[in-house]
Formats: sequence, C-alpha cells, structure tokens
Amino acid sequence: MSKLIMYMQYPFVRYAIIVGILIALCSSLLGVTLVLKRFSFIGDGLSHVAFGAMSIAAVLKMTNEMIVVLPLTILSAVLLLRTGQNARIKGDAAIAMISVGALAFGYLIMNVFSASSNLAGDVCSTLFGSTSILTLTKGEVWLCVILSIVVVAIFIIFYNKIFAVTFDEDFSRAAGTRANAYNLMIAIVIAVIIVLAMNLVGSLLISALVIFPALSAMRLFDNFRSVTICSAILSVICAFSGIVISILAGTPVGSTIVAVDIFAFALCCIAGVAKKGIAK
Repeated sequence: MSKLIMYMQYPFVRYAIIVGILIALCSSLLGVTLVLKRFSFIGDGLSHVAFGAMSIAAVLKMTNEMIVVLPLTILSAVLLLRTGQNARIKGDAAIAMISVGALAFGYLIMNVFSASSNLAGDVCSTLFGSTSILTLTKGEVWLCVILSIVVVAIFIIFYNKIFAVTFDEDFSRAAGTRANAYNLMIAIVIAVIIVLAMNLVGSLLISALVIFPALSAMRLFDNFRSVTICSAILSVICAFSGIVISILAGTPVGSTIVAVDIFAFALCCIAGVAKKGIAK
C-alpha cells in the first residue's frame, strides 16, 4: 500500500488511472450491444485500422496523431457497416478484409518509411500498449475526458433506440425507427472508443475491453439494463485493478488488464453456475 501511495504522487500515474477507467467504462457500455448483434469483432477490425492510421501519422512525424487516426477509423467504421450490409460481402468477411489489410499496410509503411531506431519497440507498444498509457500528456487526458463524456451522454440519451436496434432491428424499422442511422451512430461511437483505447491496451487487445465485461455480466444477469450496468462496473474494476497491478509488478499494462478481465470472467462463470444451482 505504501508503494502504491508513493506512485500515486506522480501525475502520469493518476492520468493513467483516470484515462483507463474512462475508456473501460465507454468500452463496456456498447460491448453488450456488439455481443448481442454478433458484431463483436468490429472492435478488432477497427483497432487494426487505427494501427494503420497511427503508422501513417508516425511516418509523417505528426505531433498530434489523433488528427489522422480518428477520422480514418470513423471512416472505416462507416465503410464496415455499409460493406457488411452488402449481399456479396458479409459482415465478418468485411471485417477480416479491412482489418488484415490495414494491419499489413501499417506495418509495411513503418518498415519502408520510418526513421525510428527502435522500430520493434514502436510496433510492440502500438500493438500491445506497453507503456504508452504512462506517457499521457494533460491535453490527451482532457481529450479523453471530453470524448468519454460525449460517448456516455450519447448512450444515455439514445438508450431506448440502441436497445430497440439491438434486440429486434426489423421490428424497430417497422415501428418507424431509423435503424440504419442508429447503427451508424453505434459504429462511429465504437470507432471513437477504439482510438481512445489504443493507448491503454494496444490495437491487438482492444476487443477484450469490449467483449469480456459484457460476457461476464451475461453470466450473472438476463436483463439488458442489468447486464449493461454490471458490465460497466466490472470493466471499471478490472481496468483499475489491472493498472495498479501493472504499476506495482512492472508488467505490461494492456496485457495485465486483459488478464484481470479473463479472471473476472472465470469468477462470473462460477457465480452464474452457482446461481442457477441455487435457483433450482
């Protein structure tokens, strides 16, 4: 505890915890929707696109990578949504096509054009979020806070519409809901979350932030609202615990958070089985 208190005196540690909690909260809110819509791997696909965009920004030596990464990731989210509705290219094929292409393109241009003396370290940090969460500036923290507030506000305001298009999109269309518009909104919000999460867990581990809390909560509850609330609480606890363990043990931040998420999922599975046993 004394070691943790000592580390908490450093601003970069406080920044990492604040950003980690906010990103975990935002990821969990729409994670339930993506799991139920069988579109869980959109996070994985967009994270690879974000890696490609970040590679472009690094080669161009841009100080603010968000100017390139955010627009390209949002554009890819829209493209994924449109392509996934194409009868010739199904959703999973579209995700695989765009994600693998972006990952390969990003690594290619980093090898061909990058002047970095530590290319392997740069790639590892981008893919797995090794220490980037601990090097956040105050401006990046404020940007994360603002975007997180926007994401949470959108989810709360449009909660009923998101619920409708999640469970029965055809019925919601028949009832007059503009399902395509809300699907587009969900895709754009997910793209924003992916960009924010790049610094936390890296592009290869982002899907864990979206999927594991939702799946864990589904082991315990059957109601959409309860699952969403439980998912948010679990995600925040796991992110905080993972960051603290990482700081104290010197382990990679992203991998540690995902390991804690997996442990929480195992506990929820056991609790879910016990709950059903008691109910019988």
